[in-house]
Amino acid sequence: FNHRFHPAFRQARAILASEDLGPLMFIRARYGHGGRPGYEKEWRAQPAISGGGELIDQGMHLIDLSRMFLGDISGFSGHIPTYFWDMGTEDNAFVMLNTPKGQTAWLHASWTEWKNLFSFEIYTQRAKLHIEGLGGSYGVETLSIYRMRPEMGPPDVEELRYPGIDHSWTLEYKDLLHAIETGARPDGDILDCLAALEISDGIYAQKGKP
Repeated sequence: FNHRFHPAFRQARAILASEDLGPLMFIRARYGHGGRPGYEKEWRAQPAISGGGELIDQGMHLIDLSRMFLGDISGFSGHIPTYFWDMGTEDNAFVMLNTPKGQTAWLHASWTEWKNLFSFEIYTQRAKLHIEGLGGSYGVETLSIYRMRPEMGPPDVEELRYPGIDHSWTLEYKDLLHAIETGARPDGDILDCLAALEISDGIYAQKGKP
């Protein structure tokens, strides 16, 4: 769950914690790439090795990030088709999550995204926070904040860009070490992993896949 440690996500969490932007209403997110020649023969395409397909590859990140902002999920549904790749698992995953408060996350993870894409939108009653890119082929990581004006209309826009090297794995490891040393709960621990896996396993069960 290193995505939690990308600077745009850390900043988005700080903004939501420090500003009164109103209740969080819903999340809309997309994450995908287009594979490469022979992708259907790689380990990710073999459920016996990988445990599933795109749902537990990039889809798990979207599920975890949604839970990070929304909290516990009370309901979910999904559609996991195989559109393009000749493989025994899904190459696309469409997921809807619901919370006890009625909030929604609408997620799409894809191995048929012909131009690498990452887009994560957080909608509150008075703002939209949009995280795009993860560096490299996904484009420069950017956080755009759209704050609604009292009179509505065009919002005030602030854009923060985070070019350079991806340090998320290093920061995640440091957070783990800190948790071990202090007894604090890591940011994204085994309970978060279990919660995300329960959602993905439930979607696979709906489809009749392992």
